[in-house]
Amino acid sequence: MSPSLPPPHAAALHAEPLDAPRAQAIARAFLPARAWGNRYDYYYTRTKLSTDPLYPGVLEALRQDDWPLLDIGCGLGLLAHALRADGQRQPYLGLDIDRAKIPRARLAAERAGLRQVRFDTGDAAALGHGHRGSIAILDVMHYLPPAAQGALLGVAAAMMPDGARLVIRTPLAGDHVRGRTTRLVDRLAHVIGWMETLPRAYPSQEGLRAMLAAHGLQAQFRPLYGRTPFNNWLVVAQRGGPAQA
Repeated sequence: MSPSLPPPHAAALHAEPLDAPRAQAIARAFLPARAWGNRYDYYYTRTKLSTDPLYPGVLEALRQDDWPLLDIGCGLGLLAHALRADGQRQPYLGLDIDRAKIPRARLAAERAGLRQVRFDTGDAAALGHGHRGSIAILDVMHYLPPAAQGALLGVAAAMMPDGARLVIRTPLAGDHVRGRTTRLVDRLAHVIGWMETLPRAYPSQEGLRAMLAAHGLQAQFRPLYGRTPFNNWLVVAQRGGPAQA
């Protein structure tokens, strides 16, 4: 197989970003209290939701899932807003190690009137140990070294009863145009200060599948490119058999 192209293991998932009115409706919760306040979160949220196919892809994966959801690395909590806008009502807990983002996530959720939504600062091992249900790990895996990736999946698997889902969005390793573009943009995100750390290890599909299998989870992998140039994939895993994304 030529190293210039991503391996065609699965058909790409056709998920369009949220349309502009829905993206803007969610983003309004991130407006500053005063007209002269900082609007960075508002513009970031509006742009993210209207250009990234992440949330429609994840919403589709969770639409038939009523388990409480733990969102590991939740950032500003956009998944919670997208879930409620989609009519999904499962209890939601968002965790993130970035202490600056959690208060902003809480404020936006309160402004939007989101129910059964909580946010906390910390990691899954420390604060999510009482969770029983489904788990989202979105754009987190590649910021961890391989050993920590496996440990995180082990923590997640231990929280999942039969029928619950683990939904992962991650760029996969690859020496092709999408892979190189992903690595470049991730480095730029660190330079401008949006991401505190640089990526540590981009998992391969085979390596990630093996890590999941080691914890009793089987997964379906599908490209989630949308109209972006990035090598992002949606992974949906369950105990005993692959979930249908």
